[in-house]
Amino acid sequence: MVLNMYKNTMKLFWKSCLYIIAIYTLSSCISDKDENPTENLAALDLFDQSYGAEQNQIFDIYLPAGRSIAKTPLLIYIHGGAWVEGSKEEFNQFRQALSREFTEYAFASINYRLYNFSQGNNKFPAQEDDVLEALSYFQSKASEWNISDKLILAGASAGGHLALLHAYKHPTVGNVRAVIAFFPPTNLAELYDFSFFTQTGLSGMLGGNPKDKPEAFAASSPITFINSKSVPTIFFHGTSDIIVPISQSQLLKKALIDAGVKYEFTEVPNQGHGFTLDTYPSLFQQAAKFVKEQM
Repeated sequence: MVLNMYKNTMKLFWKSCLYIIAIYTLSSCISDKDENPTENLAALDLFDQSYGAEQNQIFDIYLPAGRSIAKTPLLIYIHGGAWVEGSKEEFNQFRQALSREFTEYAFASINYRLYNFSQGNNKFPAQEDDVLEALSYFQSKASEWNISDKLILAGASAGGHLALLHAYKHPTVGNVRAVIAFFPPTNLAELYDFSFFTQTGLSGMLGGNPKDKPEAFAASSPITFINSKSVPTIFFHGTSDIIVPISQSQLLKKALIDAGVKYEFTEVPNQGHGFTLDTYPSLFQQAAKFVKEQM
């Protein structure tokens, strides 16, 4: 009798142990799944988010489905508009074409403070400072968004200028791996005398002409900061550009060659300041191939 009671007690004991182990194992599996939900992440578009306290310091971000810290870099697009107009919505006309070439990427498009001619507000380096603040913010949010800290900067015209300026001048802010620029200003002292428009705009934003303010013009020119460690750069310029002359990109090409920086430069025949929409897809394809080599 005592022996049978002992056997029954031991059976109950081991059944209880097995039950506890099964529950623990199941809960552990559920917990692990919850902590690593990458495969289940849905695409997420966020609009008019703030990266700073100023009204114009806002951005849109497009996070792809299934994103992860390991495989989802961020391409940041900076709009053009001669530093006086334009908005982050410029990116919308390129989003579909860029998404086809830059698969598995997240995209962000930023606004920045615009120079006001009539009031003289937001002179340089306000725009440069905004890009700095935006990239610092993106860097701080990468884990929360579940994306990589690897960045690609891209922009057109004034946006191309700001992308290049940040990449060369502030290489420690943001893990920038490459820059893509379309018809960018690169040497503002050389650009100053190109037209009445460039003279008026640059003298207002920089507080004078290149002779009066050489330091300001140099500090706001991307080519000033190119060195052997500058990031790989791909850029495009139309041969018929009458707003920012192609000589600005030719000066950039020479500076990159002299410093030994990897680059690709394409002169786009018969295109002006802003290419036709059917021109961009092949250029985006070229840019994606170049960027892939740098990642």
